Amino acid sequence: MRKASRLFEIIQILRLAKGPVTAANIAEQLEVTVRSIYRDISALQGMRVPIEGGRGIGYILRPGFTLPPLMLSIEETEAIVVALALLERTGDKGLKQAARQVNRKISAVVPQPLAGTFSTNALHVWGSAAPVPDGVDLAMIRQAIRDEQKIRIGYRDEQNRDSDRTIRPIALIYYSQTANIVAWCELREAIRNFRTDRVTQCHPVDAFFIGEGESLRKLWVDGWQNQ
Repeated sequence: MRKASRLFEIIQILRLAKGPVTAANIAEQLEVTVRSIYRDISALQGMRVPIEGGRGIGYILRPGFTLPPLMLSIEETEAIVVALALLERTGDKGLKQAARQVNRKISAVVPQPLAGTFSTNALHVWGSAAPVPDGVDLAMIRQAIRDEQKIRIGYRDEQNRDSDRTIRPIALIYYSQTANIVAWCELREAIRNFRTDRVTQCHPVDAFFIGEGESLRKLWVDGWQNQ
């Protein structure tokens, strides 16, 4: 998580808290070290964000500090509710957690009656959720797509044949029962789709394809549009 995003998340955590929050608690939620949180809080205080407290007793955000309100229509609010519910059906743990955080953040800042849309159960998305894949962390795949970083995967095809591939991930496709990684496969020298439930192991490698992601996505889109 980039520092700017982390500073924003700290403000949100403190703003939504009902009492003092320790640096250890914030660090656990953001998956960083306690030392990083201490530095971030000092940086926020240096930017005149009214955070009070200290080590061992926790931190609070003094009342009166607010972020700009979201101006949404009823239809826009309901669209967000349905979209967040659809994310719960993916097997992506990171996106599901993010969806819950978005729900809490938006409901905390939008006025009534919009806030009620997030707490009532009037809108539902039905169907079973996709299982979480065992061999791959989808959050890591999304990060690799953003950073244009190569990934090494073990893959088992329909005939149960195992292979090792170095791929350049460019997109994720979420289906109701699984997700597919769209990538340039260096073994096949072509765009390939890899079902995440067939990935047996996955890790980033110290190699990048900076500047190639958009052109590879265009190659992919042109390919299925011409079919």
